Amino acid sequence: MNNKIKNIAILSSALTTIGFLMDGDVKEPSMLMRFVEFFGMFSILFILIYSVYAIKRFAFKKK
Repeated sequence: MNNKIKNIAILSSALTTIGFLMDGDVKEPSMLMRFVEFFGMFSILFILIYSVYAIKRFAFKKK
């Protein structure tokens, strides 16, 4: 795995964990719903951060 992609995955995981811990659900969801929320948030953050990184890398690519 590329080192940059691994760092993006670590950043996404950290932000997801912080967001998941700060989430204040009134009613406690089931364990399956917690996993779905966590991996959904992780996937969304990873895709967003990676797309910004890929666009930046493509735009400033040396010729």
